Amino acid sequence: MKINEPKIAVVTGASSGIGAATVRALSDCGYRVYGGARRLDRLEHLSRETGMVPLELDVRSTESVSTFASRLPGTLHVLVNNAGGALGLDPVLQWDEAGWLEMYQSNVLGTVRMVRAVFPGLRRSGLGHLVNIGSVAAIETYLGGAGYTAAKHALRAVTETMRIEWLGEPVRITEIDPGLVETEFSLVRFQGDAERAKKVYEGMTPLSAEDVAEAVVWAVTRPPHVNVDTILLRPLDQARVDRVYRRQPPP
Repeated sequence: MKINEPKIAVVTGASSGIGAATVRALSDCGYRVYGGARRLDRLEHLSRETGMVPLELDVRSTESVSTFASRLPGTLHVLVNNAGGALGLDPVLQWDEAGWLEMYQSNVLGTVRMVRAVFPGLRRSGLGHLVNIGSVAAIETYLGGAGYTAAKHALRAVTETMRIEWLGEPVRITEIDPGLVETEFSLVRFQGDAERAKKVYEGMTPLSAEDVAEAVVWAVTRPPHVNVDTILLRPLDQARVDRVYRRQPPP
């Protein structure tokens, strides 16, 4: 679906996975996209493919967010907060404090930093839309997932609070909560252990990054009076975070 006039979209965590797929999907719809991530080389490659404006960004740093925001146009229409991720599967009694703090920094505080930095531009457009990429971990818990689920539950609380605080503002707010999506998510969670990451998706069909990007596009292209509060999407093979149907390999 092509939009009638050029609009400006910003995507964080745009160098791979859901972020990169969202850049492609929004660009295909006619948005002028500004993508931010730490891996500038990947952003530049994606820029050559899509026309996206690549900008270095580390949402864990207030200074980096401020510098990033200063390079954006004064009027913005869409912000997709995608930067975040999970680290490890530590039981509570064996928690990795640094890892938990890292997850809170990127998933929660990074989102708040971005929102504070670009809200004036979203308001100025009169058609602003904030999209926070959450997770089924925002509504469920699972063994070893306390650090990540705590962060995503917190992101949901922040999102719902903003919806109350911004009532009457010309800015829509959508939270998208995917289940298992095959990206680099598990590779990062398990610190580059490709074999362990692969097992997460073994015997089942996960969502793709493109599936989530399509949900983003659908939400932001609804009529201006329609706010899609939350989209929860899972693979058919997943009923809960820890309830996954896996097909047995042939003998």
